[in-house]
Amino acid sequence: MRGRHVVFVVSMILLAAGGNVSGEFAGDYSKLSGIIIPGFASTQLRAWSILDCPYSPLDFNPLDLVWLDTTKLLSAVNCWLKCMMLDPYNQTDHSECKSRPDSGLSAITELDPGYITGPLSSVWKEWIKWCIEFGIEANAIIAVPYDWRLSPSKLEERDLYFHKLKLTFETALKLRGGPSIVFAHSLGNNVFRYFLEWLKLEIAPKEYRRWLDDHIHAYFAVGAPLLGAIETVKATLSGATFGLPVSEGTARLMFNTFGSSIWMLPFSKYCTTDNVYRRHFSGGNRKNHHAYHCDEHEHRSDYSGWPTNIINIEVPSIRGNEAYPSFVETAQTNSSGMECAFPMQLSFSAREVSDGTFFKAIKDYDPDSERLLHLLKKSYHDDPILNPLTPWERPPLKNIFCIYGVDSKTEVGYYFAPSGKPYPDNWIVTDVIYEFEGSLYSRSGNLVEGNPGATSGDETVPYHSLSWCKNWLGAKVNITRTPQSEHDGSDVQVHRNKEHQHGEDIIPNMTRLPTVKYITYYEDSESFPGTRTAVWELDKANHRNIVRSPALMRELWLEMWHDIHPDKKSKFVTKAKRGPLRDEDCYWDYGKARCAWPEHCEYRYLFGDVHLGQSCRLKNSTSHLLSHYV
Repeated sequence: MRGRHVVFVVSMILLAAGGNVSGEFAGDYSKLSGIIIPGFASTQLRAWSILDCPYSPLDFNPLDLVWLDTTKLLSAVNCWLKCMMLDPYNQTDHSECKSRPDSGLSAITELDPGYITGPLSSVWKEWIKWCIEFGIEANAIIAVPYDWRLSPSKLEERDLYFHKLKLTFETALKLRGGPSIVFAHSLGNNVFRYFLEWLKLEIAPKEYRRWLDDHIHAYFAVGAPLLGAIETVKATLSGATFGLPVSEGTARLMFNTFGSSIWMLPFSKYCTTDNVYRRHFSGGNRKNHHAYHCDEHEHRSDYSGWPTNIINIEVPSIRGNEAYPSFVETAQTNSSGMECAFPMQLSFSAREVSDGTFFKAIKDYDPDSERLLHLLKKSYHDDPILNPLTPWERPPLKNIFCIYGVDSKTEVGYYFAPSGKPYPDNWIVTDVIYEFEGSLYSRSGNLVEGNPGATSGDETVPYHSLSWCKNWLGAKVNITRTPQSEHDGSDVQVHRNKEHQHGEDIIPNMTRLPTVKYITYYEDSESFPGTRTAVWELDKANHRNIVRSPALMRELWLEMWHDIHPDKKSKFVTKAKRGPLRDEDCYWDYGKARCAWPEHCEYRYLFGDVHLGQSCRLKNSTSHLLSHYV
């Protein structure tokens, strides 16, 4: 997954500072804090060595920005790669250069600060601005960056990352006097999941649930690739540049040295592994305890539950007694025989990708397969804490909100073929299968057979993976659909006590206007006593940019403000209407020649305003407006 798929566990800091906004109400809102764990390629990496770059005026010195410094990437790409790449077998640094993650909020706001590059690489900057605007204290927002190139076990082995994360939660509780709100985006959800499993072996079993209740108030999972991400396969085989000015081959060369390259592989929801926690305390033999166990659905389903096969790849067939030349031979001789042999097309499901069957099948034709198989077994299948390539049941937290974008054209399958070029450009993508509007399409626009979901994903992660968290809901679910923008309640639809079968999708029978972007809320506060679970689907919300969505930030703020209010009358904040909360939400209605939302906004010119909309401002304080959502 790309930098935009970034994963961040961001303790929902917005509430941390509820004090300013809600001071007129009873209750101490200042006790909450937020912890942010960024996702893949969403943390700055800085050099921790001195590297002289020949033929370039730019060298790397300690604390120089590596990820992401586009100037050095363009002028000294070979040096830059030395600072980025790891040994694919043991995940150690290059002998000439090493990089380490930056710290603090600045490490996750803009990856490449600058007048032009800053806005293009912005990740959490808008989010932090929202927090500041609503009066959140500086010490209530805690970023916990990490080296997103490493596998989960290596994060702990090299950096003691999960020990530090545990201390961060405990420090926040001691400093603020209350629990934290966790916000995870993309890969950050995988990191947070591993932390919860690691914590089981660090804390006495009887204290585990109490620790979670004391330290974590709510968990917001945004854009979580709960069953993996298809684009990881493309990055592994042919390369994904993530918008960087490098070739796909160079991007592949770098990506496949990262231990985290396997972390987001797609896998089957029907296959699990042994319970490590139970085996640990029962004293059982832990050897091979991560073998996959698949139920009958895996063998009855066509594509491991996914819309289609993840990979369709052409490999050379055997002609007579002569096998097609291996990749190494092809690279050495630059033979064109690849184009003359009789190809054989092989198809692989999500299970066959995650259990290593696919990499074994192409081992003779691709030098990366052996390295990836080694990494897959050592860092994932044989991980002593958790095999992350297994479905995640609802974590034992009091409040969980799973949030993701839907209804965007998203890749769900690929066709690969040999390119006739040497490694790392030895594979090309010949076709792509997309999901969109409940159907599957090829790159040329033709319909494709398969098992499409009710809608599509967020351009990066397929709907099948994002919506897995609907299984965390109980048997009765309340569903509400509202416009994303401010609204008066005329287009709000509600279905109460909708029956839900575990393992099946929930598809609301609701109407939608083609020109309106909606949020669909699935909420359950009754099935599991003392807990709340909600799923939010945002139309057309892009995977990376969802964390900058004004609609999402508004809903997060309202939900958490309502949650900690002593006079709240319902389990979840009302969806009946949405009005402006900030001056930026007011705008000029040219059709009526006045500020829109006249009951909340008024025309009030201040020196420096350059257009009418800028002079539209709130009539009342934010605290007064929030009182309507109790």
